[in-house]
Amino acid sequence: MVEGENLGTALRRWRDRLSPLDVGLPARARRRAAGLRREELADLAGLSVDYVVRLEQGRAVNPSAQVVATLARALQLSPAERDHAHRLAGLLPPADGVVSHLVPAGVQRMLARLVDLPVGVFAADWTLLTWTPSWAALIGDPGDLPLEQRNLVRAVFGGEDGGLASWPVRHADVGMPAALVSDLREALARYPRDEGLVALTEEVSRTSPEFRRLCREGTVGRHVSARKTIEHPVVGDVTCDCDVLTAPGSDVRLVLYSAAAGSPDAEKLEFLRVTGGRPAAAPAAAPPATP
Repeated sequence: MVEGENLGTALRRWRDRLSPLDVGLPARARRRAAGLRREELADLAGLSVDYVVRLEQGRAVNPSAQVVATLARALQLSPAERDHAHRLAGLLPPADGVVSHLVPAGVQRMLARLVDLPVGVFAADWTLLTWTPSWAALIGDPGDLPLEQRNLVRAVFGGEDGGLASWPVRHADVGMPAALVSDLREALARYPRDEGLVALTEEVSRTSPEFRRLCREGTVGRHVSARKTIEHPVVGDVTCDCDVLTAPGSDVRLVLYSAAAGSPDAEKLEFLRVTGGRPAAAPAAAPPATP
């Protein structure tokens, strides 16, 4: 540990080494510092600016493990740096043998260059970790949901579609639930000591007969691609190809929605990207005529 270093000084150092382009923000002229501003870090981490300021000044003590993990993702820390941040906060680092919710820096840089596409990044337990603005415009913004509610397994088998989508999504791929069960089985084999993963599996086993049936059948498969139709409240039905990419050397998966160039669905995706999924503002009423 660097002499005199605390969590606040480490956060400032990590913030200063990132550029806005690294996290998908536009590079604006006349910045006094090359790194991220506190306001930008707060927005990326879903924290208040005041809390980030107090953390950096050492006035906020005992941050939770969830706060430190969120900051580690926003700052694109390596696993060793993430563990160091936990120790500086007086916390035990995440135990080995558990599902990582850290998005590798290379994946974050790639995501910053895919901002025009709806892309979500999932952990090995199918928890949604981060997403592009276009994903929020198409699916709905899950930013206000706690991490445990942003889980695809719960959404599919627990009847909690609102956990990931703000409006209905129709799945053309009937094999997707079986592939999710297979994925979860593989994750349990890799991370048998992950209490959250074990609890998730026990939960959906209790609540979903379909999950129990698929577990008994031992179906093997992977959730790789599918076609889905999103019933969007602004543009109507949008049918997309949904592809799942696995980052080499990592358990995180990138789920990417796309449509054929020039198709009506592609035009709808572009409209949602430009507008953020918000309905067009109604024209202002004309002032009453003066008699």
